[in-house]
Amino acid sequence: MPDVKERASRKELSTAEGASREPHAGHTREEGSSAQGHRTRLAERVHDVSKLDCHSEEKTLSSTSLDGKGKETMPSDFWDHLKEQLSSVPPDFSCALELLKEVKEILLSLLLPRQTRLRSEIEEALDMDFLHQQADRGDLNVTYLSKYILNTMVLLCAPVRDEAVQRLENIADPVRLLRGIFQVLGLMKMDMVNYTIQSLQPQPQEHSIQFERAQFQERLNKQPSLLNHTTKWLTQAAADLTTPPANCPDTLDSSSTPGPSPSDAAASEPLSPAMVLSQGFLNLLIWDPENEEFPETLLMDRTRLQELELQRNHLTVLASVLLVASSFSGSVLFGSPQFVDKLKRITKSLVEDFNSRPEETMQTVSEQVTQEIHRSLKNMGLAPLSSDNSASLVGQLQNIAKKENCVRSVIDQRIHLFLKCCLVLGVQRSLLDLPGGLTLIEAELAELGQKFVSLTHHNQQVFGPYYTEILKPLISSGQSARVEAL
Repeated sequence: MPDVKERASRKELSTAEGASREPHAGHTREEGSSAQGHRTRLAERVHDVSKLDCHSEEKTLSSTSLDGKGKETMPSDFWDHLKEQLSSVPPDFSCALELLKEVKEILLSLLLPRQTRLRSEIEEALDMDFLHQQADRGDLNVTYLSKYILNTMVLLCAPVRDEAVQRLENIADPVRLLRGIFQVLGLMKMDMVNYTIQSLQPQPQEHSIQFERAQFQERLNKQPSLLNHTTKWLTQAAADLTTPPANCPDTLDSSSTPGPSPSDAAASEPLSPAMVLSQGFLNLLIWDPENEEFPETLLMDRTRLQELELQRNHLTVLASVLLVASSFSGSVLFGSPQFVDKLKRITKSLVEDFNSRPEETMQTVSEQVTQEIHRSLKNMGLAPLSSDNSASLVGQLQNIAKKENCVRSVIDQRIHLFLKCCLVLGVQRSLLDLPGGLTLIEAELAELGQKFVSLTHHNQQVFGPYYTEILKPLISSGQSARVEAL
């Protein structure tokens, strides 16, 4: 077996969170050919280059590879076919061999150059020529190989993946185990990409920070009022923290949301610069598009912030639909990963038009979700929904289209709380204690949180000195000593 010491060393390399950010779509600014316009465009280009997006790795996977298919067809077609092949007499191992080959490649890609002994062990244990010979003889031991892969994953995974790998050890069904292995390996692969990007980034990123700040200072010297909107933005954030907004009654199980609400916490805690800045960043995700007084320090990120706002809105609707559906479907259906995956795919494909046509969108969602629940209950031999329950389900799903819908409002508040925790604690720690109603969209929240944290972190590094000066008079005199360079 591989040396356990290599696991500890490998884990140290994998703990760093990667910088996730979407490639910038660009700005449509009317700028002349002056030297100032050129410097502004150059600053934007440097700003973009500094924000490498590790998620682009996930999006550029070959559509012909199993890794690429993992999020498209494997939850249904591939895994069903694999189960049929392994259950046949004699068993057909063609899909299993294809999967083992891909798993081997991922494991090898996770190794460091110095881990030569572990590389040799993996090459030997998953020698594809030998495995093909075993398959031809009909004695390929898929269960044994899966256990070996699990043991290797234990050595290679980052600490944040320990729990996921441990859960796989309790799965007896070979197909479910292989599916779980492949999903966790995908996460481990992204962990490695994140670490690699982060290890290569510091020097270019530091140059970017200095360059962007110098360019902004040059503009500020010529336009002393350049920070007016930024000052107004942070002033409003401070006011929001001292004046809690009216909340929709939390109709969900209050026991599923431990601790005080964000407004309670803000009221009981003295203001700090970090709190005000975090609130300001969160306010950007609900920015009125008609409000032209956008903070000058975030103009280059406005397009990205709009994309994140749209992504957050879609997740709010998705989580609301899943929560309502689960209250009618029961734990049996929602205990099936296949059913949940399918319901999520149906909803995600339909909510793209939610902002422009909320009522029509939710009518279509309610019809398709109800049909899928009826179909799944029938396939699993469970009692169908009564006509009253079906009508109630459709009605509650359609009500999500209304802004004042309390399920939607509560989910929105909890996503807001999650993003706030991400800014304070980091994404991985925030995922450990998700508020009720959000557990089924954990992966989607992780992606949203990482993009948001990366964007705000870079912005804070560039413009921290300006924020510090603006925040000093906003914090009460008794706390002025707490204002430090951001």
